[in-house]
This record gives sequence, structure tokens and C-alpha cells, in this order.
Amino acid sequence: MAKQNETADQPRLPGRKAQAARNNGLILDAARAVFLDDPNAPIAAVAERAGVGISALYRRYPSKEVLLRTLCHEGLRRFNTEADAALEDSDGWRGFVGFLQRVVEADVHSLTARLAGTFTPDESMLPDVVHSGEVGEELVRRAHASGRLRPDIDALDLGLILEACAAITMPDPVRTAELRQRVLAVIVDGLTAEGDLPGPPPAPGEFAWRWERKS
Repeated sequence: MAKQNETADQPRLPGRKAQAARNNGLILDAARAVFLDDPNAPIAAVAERAGVGISALYRRYPSKEVLLRTLCHEGLRRFNTEADAALEDSDGWRGFVGFLQRVVEADVHSLTARLAGTFTPDESMLPDVVHSGEVGEELVRRAHASGRLRPDIDALDLGLILEACAAITMPDPVRTAELRQRVLAVIVDGLTAEGDLPGPPPAPGEFAWRWERKS
């Protein structure tokens, strides 16, 4: 996840709090890398990659379950942040395309595809889940209203588009990012095309099965 630059307007945290915040960032960055590579990796691998003691990790995340849930919740919040920003754009099509580009760049949906079923979502995520559905619907409505988005695209198609881009991986992360944006550009061109798509869009809840905890 991108780190925000400090500005003069941002309050400086006291020493211990600043260190705790740095450690948390290191832990989440390490957890993302470790679990995207291997969802079955032990939590000790995260501490080792982050360069923090296992006790420091457990003080903040008492179990792997909590850490996985936090990772996916952070991704969901990033999705919502980008969607909210896109809705501020007066041009519905430009906002829609910019949203797709930024979410692909943030690589939110690699977490969804890789970690679904490895933990049990809890009620703390529900408001953000509901919000993501609402903003997705509004982004698609505005894109339709612009006259650019083909009429048979549904808000639930967004997940398919974003996961398709996230599936592209190369050893070089820079090349991965470049190819994902290239494929997204092809998909965006297709979103303005005419003609019928095969089959209906995803049904509400059609992908809920993958969030069921795997034994």
C-alpha cells in the first residue's frame, strides 16, 4: 500500500506511538507480501519479513485470523476511498475509468482472490461491504448516464474486471503493474463496445461461497 507523505499539517506522534505506527505499517506490508505468496504461511514468517519481534506482532494482532481479516478490510477501505474520490469527478465516465485505474494500481483484488476462505469475515466489515456496493452502483449509474458505458454492464461486473487484472503477475513488480494497466485499457475499450455479452452479469451473492471458511 502506498505510504502517505508527511506534511506540516499532520501532527507528529510521540516517540512510542510513532514507533508503533511504523511497526504496524511494516507488519501489514509484510503480511500482504507473505500471504499473497502463500496464504498458509505461519504468522512467524510475517514477523521475520517485517523485522519485528513475534511478541510485538501478537500484541497488535493476536492471531493469524485477525491479521488476515485486517488485511482484507484495509483493501476494502481502499476500494471505498477510491470510489468516493471518483464520485467527486463531475464527469461520470472519467471518474469511472480513473477509479478502475487506481484500484488496479493499488492491487486490492489480489487480496480478495487469494485470501477469500482463509478467515471468517466479521460484522465490523459489514458497513464497508455495504458502502462498497452502494458506491459501485453509483459509479456504474453515472458511467451509463455519460453515454459511454455499454448498457449490459452491471456494478457486479466490476469485481470480475478488477480480479482479471489482478491475475496478471510477473517476477518484476514494475512490469506487473504495467501489464495490468495495459489489459485494463483493453477492457475499458470493450466497455464502450456494442453487441451482446454472453450470459448475464454476476447475480447478487454469487461469489459469497468463496468467503466460507475452508477446513
